Amino acid sequence: MTTTTSHIPEHVPEPGEPSDAAPAVRPVRLIHTESTTEIPVHLLFRDDRGGRGDRDHPAPEPVRLRPAVVTRRPGTGRDTGERPRPAVPLVDPDLVERPARVLPGAAGVLAGLCGAAGCVATSWWAGVLPAEALGLAARAGAAGPGPAQWAAYAGAGALGLFGFGGLARGRTGRAWVLDLFGRYRGTVRRTGLLWVNPLLLRRRVDVRLRHWRGEPMRAADRGGVPLRVAVLVAWRVRDTARATLGVEDHETYLRACVEAALLRVPLAAPGAGRGETEAAQDGLTRLVAADAAPVGVEVFAVRPVRVEYAPEVAAAMHRRRIAALDAQRRASVLSSVVDSVEDTVTRLTTRGLVELDDCERKVLVKDLTVAFCAGRGETGP
Repeated sequence: MTTTTSHIPEHVPEPGEPSDAAPAVRPVRLIHTESTTEIPVHLLFRDDRGGRGDRDHPAPEPVRLRPAVVTRRPGTGRDTGERPRPAVPLVDPDLVERPARVLPGAAGVLAGLCGAAGCVATSWWAGVLPAEALGLAARAGAAGPGPAQWAAYAGAGALGLFGFGGLARGRTGRAWVLDLFGRYRGTVRRTGLLWVNPLLLRRRVDVRLRHWRGEPMRAADRGGVPLRVAVLVAWRVRDTARATLGVEDHETYLRACVEAALLRVPLAAPGAGRGETEAAQDGLTRLVAADAAPVGVEVFAVRPVRVEYAPEVAAAMHRRRIAALDAQRRASVLSSVVDSVEDTVTRLTTRGLVELDDCERKVLVKDLTVAFCAGRGETGP
């Protein structure tokens, strides 16, 4: 059972007013926010015994109320409790790079030679090869291969195929991701001649440092002006298992990460200072590295190599920049002219060369200003 509690002040009659008179105006409710809570039923019909009960009416068991979960009240805009947790990319904890079991290449060569020698010996045993070709004594009763010879052929051939078919050459900066019937079996980073189980599926992965430069993408500066940015990304594959089995194409995934980062990080406008450019680079690198880390890709730097205004605003921003540069140059010229006029008038008056009243001083300042501006290629005021 739920009840709503609110407090309404009682009406106090004024002197001379009858006590049974109804108030003309309903008092304003003091508590505007309504709150509901659960009240046990036995508390509503509780007698004077204090809830202890008796033999005919035993006291009811206390009811445990669940703690109320306070959340954001709609329409108030106030945080009153729990906050939503940020989304974290889920990564399979079992999908982690681990070294695969491989043998030196000499073991594979030896197994292959043994298989080849077994095939030759079986052929001589079955009488396929003449004894004189091997320098052995002639045997009697050789009448072609039988079941035993065929079994020997199968064993020797399988040994030779496994020995020579499992040979692989490991290179520096390259790795092999081994897969058996869709299950990850390990990664080979060793170099030189190796023997790998030929039943395993091999996927070559380049683990060297690489650079990726994409096509111009859309971005915006701090003022919301659209830009076109070409980005250079320095990256490499760190976890071959997640990079190979987690994503299909590394460059496509990096492009998506860069596009998402450009929407969240405002870039420096063309011609901005070094500090703003480095701050934008650090923000892009941090966001892209955080997005690419769960799939085993390590990002070292994300640098905008070409930043220009979008075609729809390029002409307007070009005129705006020219106007700003012209205004800055005019302000600099005017400051130097004012300093020169002030210095000239001060020297003339302090050395006693001329005595000027206010009107003559204004005329002299105006003439000197026009002369200095004309000498600098500027029109007078």
